[in-house]
Amino acid sequence: MRNFFFIFAKETKSYFNSPVAFVVLTIFSALTGYYFYNIFASFSTLSFQAQTNPALINQYGAFNVTEFVIRPFFGIVSVVMLIIMPMLTMRSFAEEKKTGTMELLLTFPVRDSEAILGKFAGCMGIFAIMLGLSFPAMLLVEYFGDPEWAVIATGYIGLIMMGAAFISLGIFMSSITENQIIAAVLSFASLMILYMVGYTAGLAGEMVGRVLEYISFSFHYEKFARGVVDTSDVVYYLLFTIMFLFLSMRSLESKRWRG
Repeated sequence: MRNFFFIFAKETKSYFNSPVAFVVLTIFSALTGYYFYNIFASFSTLSFQAQTNPALINQYGAFNVTEFVIRPFFGIVSVVMLIIMPMLTMRSFAEEKKTGTMELLLTFPVRDSEAILGKFAGCMGIFAIMLGLSFPAMLLVEYFGDPEWAVIATGYIGLIMMGAAFISLGIFMSSITENQIIAAVLSFASLMILYMVGYTAGLAGEMVGRVLEYISFSFHYEKFARGVVDTSDVVYYLLFTIMFLFLSMRSLESKRWRG
């Protein structure tokens, strides 16, 4: 375990020793902040108009801050993650290969699992900071409205599990190439397909549609955003994360065998 903590600390430090962490955190905060402002401003405007125009209440129903602000905001965050996570994971092993430090890492008495999990934990640490930067928005909603904190809690739980799945796939893509740009593009394309595939389920047959829904990230996150923690969704994200961490270990192992 000592090697795990060493790699975790090294990975985290390397992010802040380069512009990567600051660029990722800035872009994430700017995008989520911009969309939160627009969502919250629209809700405030509609609420004010509803006081003088009862027809809006008949059209939209009760103006609930959870329905009109919290859930759309979490949906936006999950989409922003599609853009940000490949930027976060692209350097995990691709940079090691390009700079030649990969061979040095493989000669150390470090298990493949320790190397993979250490880098995974480092990315998760940066991701946790990203989500933490979005939390003041929830406090602002609490100040002006009355949100359902159970929905906020499950929304963040879902984002953490989705983020872990995103990171595991990104690390795998980084482990199979030494070009960071290629790793980022492969990660983004794969994540985009897995995120959007659920929206095409209605165009396919019943059985194929169910399969497409099950492999879709967005389908499994919808319940979290509604305040429901379903065991099947938790299992999906856990299995997805474990599978791609396992594939990353096999990729690293093949590198050892090739010398």
